Amino acid sequence: MRALKTRTTTLSNQTWALVVIVTGVLIAAVDATIVILALPTMMRSLHASLTNIVWVIMSYLLIITLLATQVGRLGDMFGRVRMYEFGFIIFVLGSLFCGMSFNENMLIIFRIVQGIGGAFISANSGAVIADTFEPEHRGRAYGFTSVGWNLGAIVGILLGGILTTYFSWRYIFLINVPIGLAAVIVAWFVLKDRGPGSSHRIDWSGMVLLGLGLFLVLLTMIRLTSQPFTNFLAVILIVGLLLLGVFALVETRQPSPMLHFQLFHDRVVFASLLAAFFQALGNFAVLFLVIMYLQGLRQLTPLNASLLLVPGYIVGAGLGPVSGRLADKKGPSLPATIGLIIQAVALFLYAHLGLRTPLWQVTGITIINGMGAAGFFPANNAAIMKHSPKESYGIASGMLRTFANIGMVLSFASAMLVAATQIPKNLAFAIFVGSTSLTGKLMIAFNHGIHMAFLLAIILMGIAAGFSVFRSPGAVNGDATNTTSE
Repeated sequence: MRALKTRTTTLSNQTWALVVIVTGVLIAAVDATIVILALPTMMRSLHASLTNIVWVIMSYLLIITLLATQVGRLGDMFGRVRMYEFGFIIFVLGSLFCGMSFNENMLIIFRIVQGIGGAFISANSGAVIADTFEPEHRGRAYGFTSVGWNLGAIVGILLGGILTTYFSWRYIFLINVPIGLAAVIVAWFVLKDRGPGSSHRIDWSGMVLLGLGLFLVLLTMIRLTSQPFTNFLAVILIVGLLLLGVFALVETRQPSPMLHFQLFHDRVVFASLLAAFFQALGNFAVLFLVIMYLQGLRQLTPLNASLLLVPGYIVGAGLGPVSGRLADKKGPSLPATIGLIIQAVALFLYAHLGLRTPLWQVTGITIINGMGAAGFFPANNAAIMKHSPKESYGIASGMLRTFANIGMVLSFASAMLVAATQIPKNLAFAIFVGSTSLTGKLMIAFNHGIHMAFLLAIILMGIAAGFSVFRSPGAVNGDATNTTSE
């Protein structure tokens, strides 16, 4: 009886812990989708320049990328739950001040604050799951985080459409405040840190080198969407690439590097991290490209465009736990690889959207893409955490976010750059943020540019699938064990 009561208590705690973690994933997903929909409205309200407003998205992604492994390391040192809760508080404050911003510079600054909180949440959430659930049940738990992401994307799309159409863009940030505060309160009571903290150092030089390198590369790519390639941009690009090269060299000599290359010795971790990178590089900009197609080319309102995208996220939310359970039983390679192939099929179909394509086909493609995402994410996340040392769960979770976020940042910029090759530079950026629309031959040309961006994404998704297959035989057959930590 006592054993049964203990097990019931444990299950209850795990359930509530999962609720808190899924909530964190949910609000992160809300923020990712809702801001894209609100860009045109924010630009008009704040009288912002076209080249500045895009950094509302890029600054958030960039700061999460830089901090992911470092705040994961702080979780290993001072408690993953404590850092997770701290992240929620920072995220709530950032959201509050974003909603109160009165110009684009202030908004970008507080998006950076919001990104700091988001980094603490995303980097430590995977580690908290690994601490809370046994290895054979983690795939299912990660599957529910997939539910949270898809539900958050649905909420973000619907709210983004409604708020930007009928109310103020400020509410897209302010809505995070009550949700975040409620999650912090629940986390305080149900999440507990397990085990003593480990000793790590913060890699300040790595953060600076990676941050400056990525910023200069991104700055070049974004400027190229609206102006010709000049000697000045060439210098910026070369310096950025050199800094990234120095970063890679310095990381191999750091005692506590930002990227823990020792984890690469495990073939499953190595392949899974690169699969995450190329999947994000190919897929993150898909929502942005589809929104451009629906609003810029098909002349839909934000609300009507958002409604077409919801079914895909609903399907993804429903299939996430199923994929997680399959990964627990059969290993991560099968569901992850199948998911990537399904996403590549969706990208192929997106690349054939025309100016008179029935809109119901867009919804059908989003459903296919949601099925693929549900197959990939839970399995890939579970693979990384299962094959990472227990004392480095935070570092491993942070590395996963770093690789995925670098892919996301570059995906956004590369999609803009490729799609803009078919129309005059002075129109490209205006189309991206929705402040103008095209007609006639220019419309056809820009649609071709969007198709080219989707074709690039297919190639990247194929590379991700290759790395997904490139795992140890044990991972494919479902009998892989974590020899380093279990």
